[in-house]
Amino acid sequence: MPELPEVETLCRQLQIKICGEKVLATEIYDDKLASIKNIKGHEVTAVEREGKRIVIVLDNENAIYIHLRMTGRLLWQKDSVKPKYGRIRLTFPNGNIFLDDPRRFATVEVLKKMDNDPSKDIFKAFDLKSFLGRHACRKTSVKTLIMDKNAVEGIGNIYACEILHRVSINPERPAASLTKADWIKFFKAAKVVLEKSITKRGTSISDWQDLYGRKGENQHELKVYGQEGKCCSQCGGIIRRIKQGGRSTYYCPKCQK
Repeated sequence: MPELPEVETLCRQLQIKICGEKVLATEIYDDKLASIKNIKGHEVTAVEREGKRIVIVLDNENAIYIHLRMTGRLLWQKDSVKPKYGRIRLTFPNGNIFLDDPRRFATVEVLKKMDNDPSKDIFKAFDLKSFLGRHACRKTSVKTLIMDKNAVEGIGNIYACEILHRVSINPERPAASLTKADWIKFFKAAKVVLEKSITKRGTSISDWQDLYGRKGENQHELKVYGQEGKCCSQCGGIIRRIKQGGRSTYYCPKCQK
C-alpha cells in the first residue's frame, strides 16, 4: 500500500500537471465508481495530501478524494488508451489521468471539501503535546501505535520499521515505556526518513509507480525492511523478521532495545 512518501510524490507531480486546468471529460470503466459526478468542466485549484489520501480540489467547493489502498496507481498518459486495469479516466487539456487498480480496492469520492485536521500529520502541524497526552501511556506496542491513523497520519509498515531502526527502538516495546525525549527523537527521525523517501519518489517493493509509470528509488536505501538475515548497518547484528498484527516487522534485536 502506498504510504506517505508515495502519496506525497503523486500530489507534487499532480500539482505541476493539473493545477489551473479544467476537467474536460471523465470516463468510468468500473461500476463501483459509477456514482462519481460533478467533475466535468471544473477547474483544479489545488492538489493536497490528507494522510494517505490524494485530494484534488475543484472550483465548485468539491474535491476528488482518492485512496489508492493496496494496488491502486495513478498514471499520466498523453493518449486515452485504457491501461489493463483502468477504472476511471480524467481528461485534461494536456493529457489524461487513469486510475489503474488490479484488485479494485482503491476508492474515489467526490465530496464537499472540508478542512482537515493537520495535528496528526508529521509534515503539517503535528501536535506532539496532544499526541503524548492521548497516546504516551498506552500499553500497545510502539510500532502498532505509530501505524494507527488515529494517532499519526501516513506511517505504514515499511517506514515504521525504518524509523524505529534509525532511533534504535524495539518495535515490540510498549508505547508507555518511551519517554518524552524518546518521542521527540522518534518524530525528528520520522521526518528525515519520510522526506528522504519523497526525494527518491517513494519505495517500490511491489506495485508502486509514480505518475509517469516510473518505480521509486528508495528501496535501495532501506536499512531493515526486507533485510532478514543480513547484517545491521548500525551495529553488525543480524536483522530479524517477526509478525505484528498480521504484518512482517523487520528489526535488529542487538541495537533496537
